[in-house]
Amino acid sequence: QVTLVESGGGLVQAGGSLRLSCAASGRTLVNYAMGWFRQAPGKQRELVAAFGSGVTTNYADSVKGRFTISRANAKNTVYLQMNSLKPEDTGTYYCNAVVFGFGYWGQGTQVTVSS
Repeated sequence: QVTLVESGGGLVQAGGSLRLSCAASGRTLVNYAMGWFRQAPGKQRELVAAFGSGVTTNYADSVKGRFTISRANAKNTVYLQMNSLKPEDTGTYYCNAVVFGFGYWGQGTQVTVSS
């Protein structure tokens, strides 16, 4: 069983920054795919940034150049550094891990960007 706990969300003005953290427990996730998704009200959940196999990373076009995903293997934690935030980045951000084909989700952390 894998448990993911997100933190770091909050209210920020446009142009500001936040860093989200996702702490994993129950299993070491060093070699597994992990990522961040977000869901805005009335919209589908979408990929924001993710680690694929190894050290490859993928980003949504809308966040390229502004967001950076990273991981601290010793802490079993994945981060999402978000800079130059825009109102359209508002939403609930979820951490995801895929272990042996099964997807695990955290409870989500709210990010609100005011204009």
